[in-house]
Amino acid sequence: MKKIISLFIFCISLSLFSQETIKFENLTFKEILAKAKAEKKLVFMDAFAVWCGPCKLMEKNVFTLPAVREYYNSNFINARFDMEKGEGRDIAAKYAIRSYPSFLFLNGDGEVVLKNYGYMDEENFIAFGKEANNPKLTESSYKELFEKGEKDPEFLLNMMRLYADNDYEMAKKVSERYFLVKAKDPLTKDDLGLLLYFIKSTEDPNYKIFTKRKAEVEKLMSADIYKQFDANIKISKIMETALNQETGVIDDAYFYKNATPLIGKADAEVALNRMKVIFYPNVGNFVGYEKAALDYYKNDEGFTSEELLKAAWFFSQNITSKESLKKAAMWAEKSVMQGENSENTYILASLYAKTGQVEKAKAFGEIAKTLAETQGRDATMAKNLLETLK
Repeated sequence: MKKIISLFIFCISLSLFSQETIKFENLTFKEILAKAKAEKKLVFMDAFAVWCGPCKLMEKNVFTLPAVREYYNSNFINARFDMEKGEGRDIAAKYAIRSYPSFLFLNGDGEVVLKNYGYMDEENFIAFGKEANNPKLTESSYKELFEKGEKDPEFLLNMMRLYADNDYEMAKKVSERYFLVKAKDPLTKDDLGLLLYFIKSTEDPNYKIFTKRKAEVEKLMSADIYKQFDANIKISKIMETALNQETGVIDDAYFYKNATPLIGKADAEVALNRMKVIFYPNVGNFVGYEKAALDYYKNDEGFTSEELLKAAWFFSQNITSKESLKKAAMWAEKSVMQGENSENTYILASLYAKTGQVEKAKAFGEIAKTLAETQGRDATMAKNLLETLK
């Protein structure tokens, strides 16, 4: 009898414990949206996968916290779906969910109000909920409120971020209103990043802000970088026309003819090489890439070690000229001097091997192998290189 009572108490305790979390509805997605619409609340959706470690940590460490439970249970219709099973597959496709956990706030029509992903602590998770819990959004969508003339900066900022990936033109319109509303406020670095993201040509309203507030912008990014951005904006359409998407070839003559009058020959040359350095590796044009990179990185003092290492990697894998490979080895050396890791030491070893500096190649190959093994990374490439050097 005691065993039965103990088991009964255990089951009750387990039942109570299982309730000590956010109350997730056991309903279909359609039913959840209908309930949210009827109760004039937003849906909070936890989009997870069973194998996802951060998902389990959120479930165990955050969803169970009293303040989290109270806020989410009081304010939202809560739902959880495994994105790899049943309805979850369709939901993942509908909302382009690729990272887990992903957290979405939806209105009753299934429109995304706010989204985020990854592990969050209690403070940030509650702040995220409060950010979404705008009473206006239970009655209307972002687009409807925007069309009605909504000017609240936080609203516009959230809408901009929300639409940036899947409706750029809409997000761009929102950005234009945002910067008009904030015309008298000092520009922050975050503001500047958004401003630049939504400028594609000199015809854009945001470009006028970029030039009008030049002094402020230069304080945040320096006069030289301002000049580079301004040049890129001025010639963006020319770049687009000069590039043949089918052949992957850039028409130098057309580019210089149209860009030089706008930004001068020297800046046009820098811009063209930058364009080639970015585009040519993606289409496998490494002959064009080699020449452009050697010109573009001629004075390598103006570039980060990470950017130079990326160029060194492309050279190590695709270029055969020893003189070019020696230049690439100098780029890799700069990265190694900043701090050795398994990637930069391997790239440097590979470049030394291709330029006939066998002993140096062996030394850095060994370093790359050791670093990879001690860091729990794959050391196969370093081992294979060392085998070829025996």
